Amino acid sequence: MNHRYIAFAGFKTDWPLVNELYPQAAGARVTLQSLRTSQNHGLPRARLWIDPEVDGLHAVEVFSATGAGYEKYRSYIEQFPNASQILTDRPDRTRIRAFVDAVLNSVIDATGGLSDVGYISVPQLPYVPGSERNRINRMLAELSLRWKSAQRRPPKFILPIIFAKKRGQTNLKTDRTPKVKLAAACFQASGADGAWVVDSTLDDHADVGNYENERFPGIVQFHEELNQELPPEAITIAGPYWGLNLILWARGLVRFPAIGLGRAYQYFVPGRDPQSRTAKTRIAVPPLKRLAIVSALKPWLQNSLRELPKSDPAHVEFENLNRNLDFLQAKERARRQIAQFYRDWLAKLESVPISSRALTLYQDLSAAFVLGSRLEPFDKNVEDVPNPAIIAKQLMVNCL
Repeated sequence: MNHRYIAFAGFKTDWPLVNELYPQAAGARVTLQSLRTSQNHGLPRARLWIDPEVDGLHAVEVFSATGAGYEKYRSYIEQFPNASQILTDRPDRTRIRAFVDAVLNSVIDATGGLSDVGYISVPQLPYVPGSERNRINRMLAELSLRWKSAQRRPPKFILPIIFAKKRGQTNLKTDRTPKVKLAAACFQASGADGAWVVDSTLDDHADVGNYENERFPGIVQFHEELNQELPPEAITIAGPYWGLNLILWARGLVRFPAIGLGRAYQYFVPGRDPQSRTAKTRIAVPPLKRLAIVSALKPWLQNSLRELPKSDPAHVEFENLNRNLDFLQAKERARRQIAQFYRDWLAKLESVPISSRALTLYQDLSAAFVLGSRLEPFDKNVEDVPNPAIIAKQLMVNCL
C-alpha cells in the first residue's frame, strides 16, 4: 500500500534515494529539465508528477542575470517560444498559447512510453502582492485547459499555487482572500484535478518571531479557506516544509504532504541555485525533531549526555548520534540520515488512525520542546537557531 506523502525529487541525483527510502510514496514530483536529460533512466518508481518549472519566470532578471542558476534555467526556458512574453504588462494571447502548447507538448514528448505519469503541473507564475499577475495566471490556466481538451488521452493537472517575493502574503485575511479567489478561479479555468500550495519565502526550520502566532496560522487559514472553494474530490498538496506540511496533513487540510529528501525542506523557485554549495552540513537530531550543524554538534552532544540521566530515552539516541558523528560529517551521509529520520517520523504518523494524527504530532513536538528546554543552547556563533526547543515549539502550538 502506498504511503500518503509525495517526494520532491527535482534533481536526477535524488531519484536513487526515492527508490531506496521512499519506494512506496504516493507520488514523486520530478522536473521536466531532469526528465529530458535522464533518458528516463533510474526514474522514481512512484507515480510521477512532471513539473515544467514555469514559475522560474517569476523574476524579470532571469533573462539577463549572470550566475549558474540563472544561466541554466534561461537555457532551458528559452527553448519554448515567447517565454519572455510571460512577464509583459499586456501579454498577447496568441503568443502565450504557443508557449503553453510548447511546454505541455514537451512534457508529453519527454514522457513518451512511460505508463506511470500521473500528473502535469499547469504553467503558472508565483503569487506576489497585488493583482498584477491575475490576468496572466488566468490566461495560462485557460490555455492549459484548451491544450488538454485537444488531447486524445488528456493528462491530469496539478495547479501550482506558489507564494514568492514578499513574506506573509497569507497572514491577513484582507490579503488572503484575493489569493484564495485567484487560486479557485485558476483551478476551475485549467480543469485541474489538484492543487499544490507552497510558500517559497518560508523556511519553517528557522526561528522568526511571527511564525508561531501569525505566519503559520495564516498559512493554515489559507488552506482552510481554499478548501471551501475547491471540489471535495480535489487532490491537495502542501510543501515541502520541515514541519508545517505535516501539520496541514495531520489536521486533514491537505491529502498529501510534500517532502524533501534530506536536501531542502523549503521550496526554491527555479532560476537560482537552490542551496549554496558551501552550505553547512546538517543532520537530524531525532529527539528534538530538528536539524543541527554537524561541525559544532559534538561538544553539545557530550554535554547533553552528562545532563540527561541514562534512563531518559533521549540519552540512548544522543549516544548513538555522538558515536556516528564523524561518519556523518560527509554531506551525502548526513543527507541520508535526515531522509531516514524523516521517513521514520512519517511512518509513525501514518501508523495511527487519521483522527489521532494531529494529536500524535503534537505529542511528538511537545516532547521535543520539553526536552530542548532542559538542554543548553547550541553554539550561537555557528548554529542558525541556537535554542534547541524553539523549532518544535512554534510548530507544536499550531498542531491542534
